[in-house]
Amino acid sequence: MLLTILGASLIGSVVALGGGALLLWREAWARRISLYLVSFAAGALLGAAFFDLLPEMEGLLSNGAIYASVVAGILVMLFFEKFMKWYHCHDQQTCDYHTFSSSILFGDAVHNFLDGIAIAASFLISVPIGVATTAAVFFHEVPQEIGDFGALLHAGYGRARVWWLNFTTALTTPAGALLGYFFLPFLEPLLGYFLGLAAGAFIYIAVSDLMPEIRHRAGPREFLHFFMILVGLAVIMLVGTLVPE
Repeated sequence: MLLTILGASLIGSVVALGGGALLLWREAWARRISLYLVSFAAGALLGAAFFDLLPEMEGLLSNGAIYASVVAGILVMLFFEKFMKWYHCHDQQTCDYHTFSSSILFGDAVHNFLDGIAIAASFLISVPIGVATTAAVFFHEVPQEIGDFGALLHAGYGRARVWWLNFTTALTTPAGALLGYFFLPFLEPLLGYFLGLAAGAFIYIAVSDLMPEIRHRAGPREFLHFFMILVGLAVIMLVGTLVPE
């Protein structure tokens, strides 16, 4: 069963990188549209927070605990960004892009880790439920990975580094699956709080990092960027409707 869970977690997250990797086939073109992909990523992150993570918390926590954990996630991301600026910044523009990309990767890693726990828990219930959960994770990850790849390209990362960084964060899914398999009784009571932290992180990244970048650089085509945010929201909502977790 452990090998099945680890294999499913790799399919659920690592294979989903294929959606973002498609952008790297046409890197020059992807860089030209990267700011539109940042807009898409902002919508996808907000969609993941409000249409995916928060509904999952209902029944796991009281309303007060849900709000508190989301606020905690926002504050954790604020502290994380301040830490990055205090210890790793020399040039302001380079610093802003480094912090911007680090926040995306950190939030994605937390989300992938939770996906791994969910995959392990579902397989421990039954194999069909495990397969269904793995499929749901895969389809939810693809649009988010596309946005992440585009945002990192916009931040100036090269093709190889974009792939490697996203691959590294994807490995937190099997890490979560492994911990979930061995420590699920201890992790299960905390799952709602982890979901809240991830939701708060996604909201913070979308509103504090991605949207200001869009506002400062969109120029005369702001309406198209607003449209891409709506597309990101719609894709996550559609995937969640067709393939509920």
